[in-house]
Amino acid sequence: MPFLIDGHNLIPKLGMSLNSFDDELELVERLNEFCRLSRKGQVEVYFDNAQPASPETRKIGLVAAHFVRRPLIADEAIRQRLKKLGNAARNWSVVSSDHRVQAEARSAGAKVISSDEFAATLIDTLRSGPPPTGKQSQMSERELEEWLKLFSERGKQK
Repeated sequence: MPFLIDGHNLIPKLGMSLNSFDDELELVERLNEFCRLSRKGQVEVYFDNAQPASPETRKIGLVAAHFVRRPLIADEAIRQRLKKLGNAARNWSVVSSDHRVQAEARSAGAKVISSDEFAATLIDTLRSGPPPTGKQSQMSERELEEWLKLFSERGKQK
């Protein structure tokens, strides 16, 4: 299920500081890693107070980061996105602890996840690391020598 995320609402829930110079970029990096590990492909994150010279939307890896300029705020941008999605909003999850955003997401048919709940899921996913790739067997030194001997003998027979 794809996500619409209120970025500045989520940042402090991950133990990060909103006063940090690169808090938004750090969140996007964590969300990218979350997407990779969980195989969740569509994440849109919204940030308030974008600088006038910065692009409004940037695709950064698997994440679409929306930098919302005044007088609009991220909450309103999320509402507009839900409205644009129409009936497809029911296929999305909205991550926010803002009660107004949650209420509007529910009325649009979207699933609502609190920032605390999503932060816990994100942290658990990042801690778990990549999924196991299968059993890897370790060859002993003796087995390696036997294989090398076998293949070198085959090469001499040709």
